[in-house]
Amino acid sequence: MTTATAALPLGVTNGRRLRQVLNAMYVGSRPMLLVYWAVMLIAFMAGGLIVQFLTDGTGHSIWDYGTQSPKYFSMAVGISLVPAYINAMVAQGVTRRMFSVASSIFLTTAALTTAVLWVIGYQIERWVYSAQGWPQAMENRHLFTSTSQIWLIFAEFALLVVSHEATGWLLGVSFYRLGFWRGLALVPLALIPAAATEFLLVAQWLGGPLSELGYHRPSLAIAVPAVVVVTALGLYAGHRILQPMPLKPAKG
Repeated sequence: MTTATAALPLGVTNGRRLRQVLNAMYVGSRPMLLVYWAVMLIAFMAGGLIVQFLTDGTGHSIWDYGTQSPKYFSMAVGISLVPAYINAMVAQGVTRRMFSVASSIFLTTAALTTAVLWVIGYQIERWVYSAQGWPQAMENRHLFTSTSQIWLIFAEFALLVVSHEATGWLLGVSFYRLGFWRGLALVPLALIPAAATEFLLVAQWLGGPLSELGYHRPSLAIAVPAVVVVTALGLYAGHRILQPMPLKPAKG
């Protein structure tokens, strides 16, 4: 047994096959991701800058208005993984365990990439606003108070996106594996990663209402590890539900 093989999770015995599964997910998801980011760049970056130039600055970050979008789009990506790939993957000899591991890696990588892109968007906007002398006030509550706090921006978006992906993954697995009614019964469980993260970070649209009710975010030293644990448990729960899953016949 090679060192690379020994380092893989139990049941995932072929590093090359795992890379092939990940590549299939990346290639299959690329059109959807490209369309999403094209819309975001046109609507919130290019469109936002045009609005700012036409009005000589609105005083607010236009990029910040789009902060809800990556969470819910990423949840949809998580939901789609099992119905989109599981039959074809297992038919080609991919174990369900390997599929679960590949899905977790894919979703985590997507979340980190999304966070990087969101950081870049804020920095482009900050540079333009600064050059024009425009204020860059945030419409939403965040972990950061200035767009110069790059690591806090990255942490906020990475954690929010990956937790919503975990919820999407749980929803997709539950409905596909258990059917509509039992899947519906598991919706509260599936929502735990996303809901817990919202309450632990108290950021973006939910931050304002929660603060008005007197609820305040716990210390980041507590909140961040808690989000990581809850998200990991969500991904693992989906893995456990998936294990005994019989394949559904292809339609058509």
